[in-house]
Amino acid sequence: MPNWNDVLTEIQNCGRTNALDFIRRSHLKEFSDYRKRNTIAYYSGWLQKNGNAKSSINDDDKNGFMATIHKMDRSLGLDLILHTPGGDIAATESIIDYLQRMFKGNIQAFIPQLAMSAGTMIACSTQCIYMGKESSIGPIDPQFGGIPCHSILKEFEDAIAEIKRDPGSLPAWQCILSKYHPTLLGECKKAIELSSEIVLKQLESVMFAGDEDGRQKAENVINKLNEHESTKIHARHLSIDDAKGCGLKICDLENDPKLQDLLLTVHHCYMHTFANSTAVKIVENQKGVAVVTMAGIPQ
Repeated sequence: MPNWNDVLTEIQNCGRTNALDFIRRSHLKEFSDYRKRNTIAYYSGWLQKNGNAKSSINDDDKNGFMATIHKMDRSLGLDLILHTPGGDIAATESIIDYLQRMFKGNIQAFIPQLAMSAGTMIACSTQCIYMGKESSIGPIDPQFGGIPCHSILKEFEDAIAEIKRDPGSLPAWQCILSKYHPTLLGECKKAIELSSEIVLKQLESVMFAGDEDGRQKAENVINKLNEHESTKIHARHLSIDDAKGCGLKICDLENDPKLQDLLLTVHHCYMHTFANSTAVKIVENQKGVAVVTMAGIPQ
């Protein structure tokens, strides 16, 4: 199957004014035909357009899912291809709830490269997650202002402990902690709890549905994904082996080389699209129905 350069050559030799869209949609349909299921690609161009706020998960994304799901034969289930840095937790919860209502849990996730943070939360709401050697998920610990909530809570805990041990350190800690507003601690605790609640509910009712020890499996996953001591940083890339170690149901892409080639070809198509257009996000199905968010306005 085509690699990165092959896909680029295919686009360049297409001879169509809409070559990026035509080649991308052709390969997405090929993926869907092989799986005999509905397919939606949820793609962000944050790697190519770093800093664009529209590249993160937000409430407007539901419009993309509504448009692409419309008129689908939902009895076929859904293969959801994810490439996202994450984003708003409330929007993520709403999207997960909508997808579950539409497909009654018959959803499988595919991660060709990165589904981080809230993207990992979406992946955890499916029956299984397809990953390969090139795939990564991330911790689901929430952030405030780009700072992990766990780190904020830990800093306050360290301050209290050191001030008790050495009261003379109070002025230094006052200077450090003055950057936080008074209600931040409570908000951090609530955000951590909400992140866990969302994923726990989905793991128990979808991924581990019917498992006798489903609740315990779900809690084990949460304990490893929504913490900060071992992952160290919010952007930590967790490999397929890490994902399996967390207890998630992972399907190895390497077990089906054709499927892996089809998926990675689709991925290359989206990467070329973001690199050679002003698109920052694409929600698209195998029938060519798409909602594309440009650097300016949605189209």
